[in-house]
Amino acid sequence: MNSEQVATLRALLAPTGWLDRTATFARSLRRYARTPNGLLIFGTPDDEPWHMTAHLDDESRLAGIPELAPTLVRWAPPANAPAHLAVGLDRLRETTRQETLLVVTPQRASGELLERVDDVKRSGATVFSLNAGDSELEGLADESLAIEPGIAPVSFNGAQHLVSSSVLADPDMHGGPDLAAAVANHASAGLRAKLARLLDAVSGTSVE
Repeated sequence: MNSEQVATLRALLAPTGWLDRTATFARSLRRYARTPNGLLIFGTPDDEPWHMTAHLDDESRLAGIPELAPTLVRWAPPANAPAHLAVGLDRLRETTRQETLLVVTPQRASGELLERVDDVKRSGATVFSLNAGDSELEGLADESLAIEPGIAPVSFNGAQHLVSSSVLADPDMHGGPDLAAAVANHASAGLRAKLARLLDAVSGTSVE
C-alpha cells in the first residue's frame, strides 16, 4: 500500500471513527515506547508480523526516533538468520518495565502465546495488542485495538498501515472533519465508485 492509497483509505474511513481509534492507539504506543531498542513486536509462529515491523522501522529511521525502532521477536529463528531477524524467545524473558511489547496477530492466541505475554506483563513492561477480537489477549494487554472481521470497516492489514502511518503524526493532523468534508464534497457517483474499488483492493473492504 503506497502513500496515495493510504491517503485514500484515510479519506474513506474519516466518517467512521476508525481514524480516531487507530490514531489514539498509535499515539499511546509512541508515548510508551521510550527506550531505544525497547519496542518488541511478537506474533504467532506461522504469522510473524513482518509488515508492522518493517513499517515502524521505516518510521523510526526516517524520523530519527530510536525509541520506535522495533525488534521482531521470533519463535524459532534459523541459525543462519541475520542479527535483526535472529531474536528469539529469550528476549521476552529479559524484558524490563521500561520496555514495550506489541502483539500483532489476526489469529486467536494460543495458550503458549498467552503465557509468554503474561510473563512479559509480570515483568512490568507495557503490553499493546493488535488483534481480531481475542478477548483473552485483550485481557492481558494494557491497550488493545481489535479489528474484527465482518465488523471493522478495514482489514487487519489496512489497520496496521493506519497505525504505523499515524505513530509519528501530529495529533491534530490525523484526520477528522476536514477529511470527512473532502469525501462529502467529492462524492460524485464516478469518483465514489473509484474510491470504493481502491479501498476494496487495498484493505479487503467495500463501501456502498
